Amino acid sequence: MRLGYVVLYVENAEESVEFWTTQIGMTVRGSIELGEFSIKSVAHGQSDVALQLVPLSMMKDNPDNLDLASPSICFYVNNLDSERQRLIANGVNVSEIMQHSGQFTFGFSDNEGRWFAVMQNKEES
Repeated sequence: MRLGYVVLYVENAEESVEFWTTQIGMTVRGSIELGEFSIKSVAHGQSDVALQLVPLSMMKDNPDNLDLASPSICFYVNNLDSERQRLIANGVNVSEIMQHSGQFTFGFSDNEGRWFAVMQNKEES
């Protein structure tokens, strides 16, 4: 399992992209368009880890009751099914595998109830 990206929930997505690119020196690595919302990924150079800037307004209903004050973290794995089974065998609370924005993913919680995402490596899917 390796770190894939960190989600930051932001008030103003455009201003956040401007900050991370202009002031910090990251570049826009990708964009996901979901209806009226745009989620930008920014990263440094060849870094494997990116920040996903998710508008807070997109999360207004927050069906999963995520702690939006804390960043969300996504891990990439080579085999989604076997990693999920490994975590279950280790007594970890995991969700079912679901599809979000064309990617298959599942979540797991830590001992204090924080949830993390797990996604198939892009190179392996």
